[in-house]
Amino acid sequence: MVYVLFIVIALVSFAVQRTLQSKFERYSKIPIPYGLTGRDIAMRMLQENGINDVSVTQVDGHLTDHYNPATHTVNLSRDVYYGNSVAAAAVAAHECGHAVQHARSYSFLNLRSALVPFVSFASNWVQWILLIGILTIQAYPAIMLLGIILFAATTLFSFITLPVEINASQRALAWLNGAGVTDASTHDKAKDALKWAAYPYVVAAVGAFATLVYYIIIFAGGRRDR
Repeated sequence: MVYVLFIVIALVSFAVQRTLQSKFERYSKIPIPYGLTGRDIAMRMLQENGINDVSVTQVDGHLTDHYNPATHTVNLSRDVYYGNSVAAAAVAAHECGHAVQHARSYSFLNLRSALVPFVSFASNWVQWILLIGILTIQAYPAIMLLGIILFAATTLFSFITLPVEINASQRALAWLNGAGVTDASTHDKAKDALKWAAYPYVVAAVGAFATLVYYIIIFAGGRRDR
C-alpha cells in the first residue's frame, strides 16, 4: 500500500506540474491594464506597503522567482520582470507578499527562516544516514532513528511552508484588487494562477509525510526482528 501511495503521489505531482505550466503559459498571454510589468507591480506594492529597504532584481531561469529575506531582494525571472500579463502580475505580487510578511514579522515565515540552517544541514545528510541506518538497522538502530529525526525536520519544514505560501498569495490578491492592477476580467485568472502555484507545495508536503511514515515502518519492523 505504501508503494501504491508513492505512485499516486508521483502521478499527482506530475499532473499538477503540467497543469501549472499550462496555466502560466495561458495567463502569460493575457495582458493586464496600463501596461504594468512585473517589476512595476513589485516596486509599487513594496512602496504602498511602506517597504523601502527591499530591491527588485531580475534573475535567470523560468519560474525561478523568489524573495530572499537575507539580502532583502525580490528576485523575478525575466518573463515576470519584463512581462505585462496576468501571470507576471500574480507572481510579482506573490513574491512581494513574502517581503510584506518579513516586514510584518509573520510568525510562520519567521519559523521557517529559523529552521533553514538546520533543514539545509539535514537535507545534505539525511539520505546517507537513512541508507546506512537501513543497512545496519539490526546492529545499530540508533543510526536509522537519527535519520528519521532529520527527515521529520524536513517534513515539518514542508508543512510550515504551506501557510507561508498561501498567506503570500492572499496578500498578493488583496493588493492586486485594491490597487486596481487587476480588473473584473483578470482578477479571477490571477487567483487561479496563484491557487495552482500552491499545489506543488501541498503535494510535496504529503509526499514527505508519506515517506516519513515509510521509514518509521522500516524502523519498527527492524526493531521487531531483533
